[in-house]
Amino acid sequence: MDKNNLFDGVIDFNNNEYKKHSELFKKIAEEQNPHTLFIGCSDSRVVPSLITKTLPGELFVVRNIANLVPPYRNVSEFLATTSAIEYAVNILSVKNIVVCGHSNCGGCRALYMADEDLKDIPHTKKWLELAGNAKKTVSGSALAARDKKEFTGKERETLTERENIKEQIKHLYSYPYIKYKSEKGEIKIYGWHYIIETGEVYNYSSEKNIYEKIDGAPV
Repeated sequence: MDKNNLFDGVIDFNNNEYKKHSELFKKIAEEQNPHTLFIGCSDSRVVPSLITKTLPGELFVVRNIANLVPPYRNVSEFLATTSAIEYAVNILSVKNIVVCGHSNCGGCRALYMADEDLKDIPHTKKWLELAGNAKKTVSGSALAARDKKEFTGKERETLTERENIKEQIKHLYSYPYIKYKSEKGEIKIYGWHYIIETGEVYNYSSEKNIYEKIDGAPV
C-alpha cells in the first residue's frame, strides 16, 4: 500500500465509517471509558477491535513484539508498556486485561534463532528475554516428549506461543495494584491465543491449565 492508498483510506473513513458511528465519536470525544486493556502483539495481522468486535472507546490497546509484559519495577526509566498498564488500571479503571498471543508469531520463533541471525535487531533480542521462561518450559517439554514421539516444529511454535501468554500473565501479577484488584474481584485477567488462519480464539483456563476454544457453546 502506497501513500495514495493510505490517504484514500482516510477519505473513505470520513465519508463512510465515521458517518456510520458519528454519534458515538461525538459521545467519546471528551473522555474515554474502556472496559478492557488489550495487550497484543504488534503483528499487522492481529486487529484487536476486529477480533473482539468492539467499537472505538471500548479497548485500551498496548501492542509490542510478542505481546510481552515487563515485570513490575519502580525505576526512573522510560517504560512504555508499564506506563500504559499503569494508566489503564489506575486511571481508566479497566475491568479486564487480555494478553493475546497469536499463531505464527515471529517474536516467539526468534527465541530459537542463533545470535548471528539477530545481530541486526539487538533491541528486539533484548526485549525477547522477557519470554525466556516460556522457552525454557517448552524446551523441557520437548525433552520429555522425545521418547514418546517426535516434537515437531509446529508443536514447538504453538506451545511456545501459549506458554509465553501464561508467562506474561505471571508478570502482570507482579504489579501490586493489579494483584490487589484481582484479589478483590475488581479486575479479571485473560490469556488468549488467536489462530490467524482459522479466526479461532482460545482462552486459557488457569483452573484446568488448558486452552479452551471460545465458541459460544454451553459450558
